[in-house]
Amino acid sequence: MPTILRKNGFRVVIYFDDHLPAHVHVMNADSEVKIDLGSSANPPQIIQLNGKRGDAVKALELVTAHQNELLEAWRQIHGEP
Repeated sequence: MPTILRKNGFRVVIYFDDHLPAHVHVMNADSEVKIDLGSSANPPQIIQLNGKRGDAVKALELVTAHQNELLEAWRQIHGEP
């Protein structure tokens, strides 16, 4: 489970044995959010939240800001989404 990004108290990871759709798990001390990475035509979206709604909003903003980088990391680990 490589950590792809750390920022603002969040850790963004992609699991080696994960499945489609291309997604990340974003964690902080209080929450874990699973976010679909979307595509060049579609923005990321929350799939699952375990924790605080405010953390989910911040996690989604973080993933949206780094969408291209995270999609590339997914491709390097899993191949094309």
